[in-house]
Amino acid sequence: MTFKEYYQHYLSLHQNPWTRRLHVLGQLATLAFIGAVCYKGLWWWLLVSPFIVYPFAWSGHFLFEKNQPAAFSRPLWAKACDWIMFKDILTGEIRW
Repeated sequence: MTFKEYYQHYLSLHQNPWTRRLHVLGQLATLAFIGAVCYKGLWWWLLVSPFIVYPFAWSGHFLFEKNQPAAFSRPLWAKACDWIMFKDILTGEIRW
């Protein structure tokens, strides 16, 4: 499976608008966390930043989609897809 094909699969796991909204909220929380860590100069806390989104995103999967998050099968590709979907939502390519 190519990454482009995987992204289409990833989007199929995120059809409920509330799941996408929770992902966006999680990505915004991640950006705020990174900003706060950089502002405070607590650089080693950046190691935690990839995990900030998970409580938000996984809630959407368990409560609305009733499926397993993509991170369970391909965590690195799923993380990249998180950011691509975030960009697509912000640019209006995906409705939320």
